[in-house]
Amino acid sequence: MQSGPVPAGIPVYGEGTPKGTVITMKWKDWVHVTKLDPDKQLKTGDIDAIAASGTDALMLSGTLNVTQENLATLQKQLMAYNLPLVMEPAGPEAVLLQGIDYVFVPSVMNTTDVQWIVGKHRAWVQQQKGRIPWGSIVPEAYIVLNPNSSVGKVTRSICDLNADDVAAYTTVADRYFHFPIVYIEYSGTFGDPAVVKAASDAIDKSVLYYGGGINSAEKAAQMSKYADTIVVGNAVYDQGASVLKATVDAAQ
Repeated sequence: MQSGPVPAGIPVYGEGTPKGTVITMKWKDWVHVTKLDPDKQLKTGDIDAIAASGTDALMLSGTLNVTQENLATLQKQLMAYNLPLVMEPAGPEAVLLQGIDYVFVPSVMNTTDVQWIVGKHRAWVQQQKGRIPWGSIVPEAYIVLNPNSSVGKVTRSICDLNADDVAAYTTVADRYFHFPIVYIEYSGTFGDPAVVKAASDAIDKSVLYYGGGINSAEKAAQMSKYADTIVVGNAVYDQGASVLKATVDAAQ
């Protein structure tokens, strides 16, 4: 697990930082990210609790039924909280750029369909016609490991991988393709710590993200041993935002 310098001058907002103040967003130093799905509804007061939890950033991300409209609605709800906002698009048809600090763009390493590696990315470049803010783009190498998840099904990923397979994919993503982020995605189920450890051991320069099934301090602490950054999403909707604080404390 490695960290390193990031470009200065990216407009971001830390706790207590007024809008309009430019500071350096050290995304490589984040240890906890909260993933929010535009297709799901938060309960009254949940956003206040999420913002107060200590999470390092908020990620707008989903696999199904993501539109420009529901993304914009979610973004509007979050803008007042002075937390970094990350857009993680599922495809070129729904991507927010305005008011977003970074766009984390996934490529799925273990997909059987090339569009999820580079095809949708080519379409996005053509669609944007030179308007992509490349200084804010962070490519992610996804390794999807839950065959029953929406992302596993949609991307047609080969998910029955062992620790050696995942370590090899990690090495390819890190040392060959030079992805800034390698993301181990169990999406809705808690993964095998031995697999995440294998990915961590294989990492040279990439930042290792883990997402999937973190709904307690114990699980957060377990995966934080190996991942640089843990991502918590479903627990916010399934158990309420109050569980988030415990996962943040465990990760930090």
